Amino acid sequence: MNLKEKILEIPNFPKKGILFRDFSPILKDPSALSFIADEFEKYFHPKDVDLFAGIEARGFLLACVLASRYNKGMVMVRKAGKLPGKTTKLSYKIEYGQDTIEMQKDIIDKGQKIIICDDLLATGGTAKASAKLIEKVGGKVTGFAFIIELTELNGIKGISQYNCKSLVRY
Repeated sequence: MNLKEKILEIPNFPKKGILFRDFSPILKDPSALSFIADEFEKYFHPKDVDLFAGIEARGFLLACVLASRYNKGMVMVRKAGKLPGKTTKLSYKIEYGQDTIEMQKDIIDKGQKIIICDDLLATGGTAKASAKLIEKVGGKVTGFAFIIELTELNGIKGISQYNCKSLVRY
């Protein structure tokens, strides 16, 4: 299946000069969702994952699809202030300032193997911060799963020490 045929290109969103790659059409196509799970299943062995971590918000969707396929659990990496209970936060630099992500403090057991999921890898800042946060709470990052990678932004550079898989590269 050619996923590029299903990804919409929206010019000037969210701001002028940006070409937004929208994977929403994939979500309504059960065969595309199954294909995505099949492709990642070829790449990541079940013994290499205990939990899938989804990066807010589109990464939640991919993490749930993969967690279901692998019969594993899913945890959320969210923007600060979105999770109940005790959380662990991590602040990191972004292109024009700083952002903060968080996880529930005791959601990952020490040493659990985690594959981090997101719809898109761009500059890699949030992906790298998510790995640091998961390691901070005791998890072991064993890989990254992305539907789309924007290669010209070289986000893979910041996470190259991990096992990374992107299904569509632009």
